[in-house]
Amino acid sequence: METATRSVYASAAAVLVRNWTGTSTVPSPTLYPHQWSWDSAFIAIGLRHLSVRRAQRELESLLGAQWGDGRLPHIVFNPAVPNGAYFPSPDFWRTTTAGAASGAPSGTETSGLVQPPVHALAAWLVHRADPAASERRGFLRRVYPRLVAWHAYLTGRRDRGGAGLTANVHPWEPGMDNSPVWDGPLSRIEPAPAGSYRRADLAHGNPADRPTDLDYGRYVRLAADYRDRGYADDAHAFAVEDPAVNALLVASEHALAEIAAEVGSDPAVHWERAAHLTDALLDRLWDARAGIFRCRDVVSDELIDERSVAGLMPLLVPGLPADVVEALHATLTGPHFRLGEVPLVPSYDVKGPAFDPSRYWRGPAWFNTAWVIERGLRQYGLLADADALRSAIVEGAVDSGFAEYVDPFTGEARGTRDFAWTAALALDLAVTS
Repeated sequence: METATRSVYASAAAVLVRNWTGTSTVPSPTLYPHQWSWDSAFIAIGLRHLSVRRAQRELESLLGAQWGDGRLPHIVFNPAVPNGAYFPSPDFWRTTTAGAASGAPSGTETSGLVQPPVHALAAWLVHRADPAASERRGFLRRVYPRLVAWHAYLTGRRDRGGAGLTANVHPWEPGMDNSPVWDGPLSRIEPAPAGSYRRADLAHGNPADRPTDLDYGRYVRLAADYRDRGYADDAHAFAVEDPAVNALLVASEHALAEIAAEVGSDPAVHWERAAHLTDALLDRLWDARAGIFRCRDVVSDELIDERSVAGLMPLLVPGLPADVVEALHATLTGPHFRLGEVPLVPSYDVKGPAFDPSRYWRGPAWFNTAWVIERGLRQYGLLADADALRSAIVEGAVDSGFAEYVDPFTGEARGTRDFAWTAALALDLAVTS
């Protein structure tokens, strides 16, 4: 291992060790002191280079909180953390009672929302890091049925548009909480009264970088309404098909096919579902004129006229038509996202009316989205851009103190520091040839 790689390895490993709780890894001990769903998947991808056993436990602990209907909750709460340390806390979600009809676990407090399905891809990468150790523990055999149930939930109860794609019913679910893409659909939502909740995030972050009180009130209203309906997926005031979420679902469906073959199950159902999802993604969300995938507002059945990094992340999907790949690459390197001119990939169109280089998901660059795009570029043979982005991710992560996100132009750290997935994904790219 080269000296520079050893240095990245050591500093990233130190973050992951500090954020480890004994069963899982917190994104940040202060701002995010519980277990988050897609965080754990990305963290496991990096942890496999430190300890395959710990990477397995990261995923197993999350899957252990799975609901009876198949959903993986976006937060699994640590009972040792006081309710006041994070909002919304367990006493807001009340999943052990309000979620009982949907199969919420009775002994574990969780949220009722979900996050992007990176988990099967993570499980497959963790397995491949040490197949013999994985086989000895029966890792894939134990996680496979849970991952199958998770995907069945997403493509079943969450197919709100009826075309096969999964829909998100809250801005927190796609993981890009405060994206300008949600401004239109959110404008229909009456916010919860300001005095009915207390934001804990402002105690640990610059308010200028965080969502506004108006948007946060709408987030709370949507979550409370979902809770009060027993987390039933029968009707939603907010429902959006997101290209990044569905691209990650396709990639994870491909991974499930590999896992199925490994454990002696039939992979055909997964290949078929991946093909169907890819067709639906292209049919419902591809905007050839703009050269980007759009989000679809399922309530109005209209594409949302905004460009975000989510629309570039389908580069991860295998087998896209050549003209789609060419157009995505042109958009990524063009004036709206400027890959090659700026260090990473902005989370939102730099020419867009709502662009803000500092505010949460409204412009700053994130390391997990860049990791996905790097993987997609490499998959399609766009190696010069992939190599440059890989270097920018690793260098930017270290230089920023493993920041949660960074200014897309300067690389200046934003959000919290020692962020777990930033460390994990920088580690992965630093040591993976």
